[in-house]
Amino acid sequence: MRADADGTRRSRWAGLVGLSTVRLWKRATGTTSGRIAATIGAVAVTIALLVIVTGVALALAGGGVASEDDADVRIVPEETGALSSVDGVESPRLGATNERAATMRSQAGIDHATPVLVEPVRLEPTGSGTDGGDGDPHTVLVVGVVPDEEPRTVGGLSTAELEPGDTHYANGSYDGPRNGEIVLSAAAADRLGATTADELTVSSQRREADEPGSTPTETEPPTVTVTAVETAGTDRETDVSVALVHLSEIQSVAGSDDGELADRVLVWGDPEAAQTAATDAYPAAAVEADRETDPSALFEDGLALATSLLALLVGLTICASFVATTTGMTVDDDRRTLAVLASVGFPTHSRLVLVAVSTLVTTLCGALLGVGLGVLGVRVVNAVANTTVAPGAVAVVHPLFVPYGIAVALVSGLVAVPYPLAVAARTSVLEEVGR
Repeated sequence: MRADADGTRRSRWAGLVGLSTVRLWKRATGTTSGRIAATIGAVAVTIALLVIVTGVALALAGGGVASEDDADVRIVPEETGALSSVDGVESPRLGATNERAATMRSQAGIDHATPVLVEPVRLEPTGSGTDGGDGDPHTVLVVGVVPDEEPRTVGGLSTAELEPGDTHYANGSYDGPRNGEIVLSAAAADRLGATTADELTVSSQRREADEPGSTPTETEPPTVTVTAVETAGTDRETDVSVALVHLSEIQSVAGSDDGELADRVLVWGDPEAAQTAATDAYPAAAVEADRETDPSALFEDGLALATSLLALLVGLTICASFVATTTGMTVDDDRRTLAVLASVGFPTHSRLVLVAVSTLVTTLCGALLGVGLGVLGVRVVNAVANTTVAPGAVAVVHPLFVPYGIAVALVSGLVAVPYPLAVAARTSVLEEVGR
């Protein structure tokens, strides 16, 4: 008997869900299509904005494409950040990096170690290569490294096309010969109109005073030759403007040679040996093992976490308010149909189920559309930022954004559904039939 009752109950629920879905489809293609479309559109826009803002927050926490590498251990300042490529705010840096990285390279179990310096730099085609570009300078996120004989990924690009070593460093004097090499991402090459073997002028100028109190003089801007053009990033749908050069050359341009400054130090080799060497070299810094950027990084960055939580709160509030208002108006217009259902034997709870399912299905449709628009919006934001304020990606997409957006929309629907249910529950069969 209990099995028969359970089967009957499941059949009843399946029938109610099916009826609710059919009614929603009829209304969506009938006279109330505008209101349903407005509800779906409002939910979609809200979820899309949530995905975009969360993508920006995750990029802040993860550091963007410039932080992509295949190192086993990373050494970063304890108080680190990822704002320099977005708003010009310089994050904390490590000191004496060239010397300490050289010390780590000599230790057992260490395959390679290199400091990494990331600087937004203006590059300008000289017109002396195979394609002189448009002649206009563009800002590119330049990543300085010390390459070795093995190809390694730093800044989302391979070091294979850079000459091993860093001759300009010259044991800390920074007066050795320049390699003058640069590896461009496809986006950077496209913006500059540059191809392999083209020459680019580093238009960032460094002013130095010959003597205290004297007038600063401009040094001749260095030039670099494009040795390769590659696609930046291993998990990005769009390329970003980033480039790879020898460390000491970008340190000289950026003024970071005084103190041998770098944003982080990367170490390859046996994980245990790499962690030991990193801790010995920088006992006060943070040592991170190999890991990919994921949503858990949001909880490690206060600004990114606050941004994502604020976006979540605003999204839930706006989405729930709009869904409650529009579905309540729809149910109010549908009172006569609800009265007819009551007169043919549909109990109150069955009619409320129809309203609730219609509300949640409408919200789900908006969520699916919103996630798609959000992913597209991230690409648009990166494209706009790449041509204006930021040479790198300012937002990223993660597969978990799909269930996240859907879950937020459904929670908003659950928060909103009591209002249309209250409207439906107050429907009087006698009054509606009398009208």
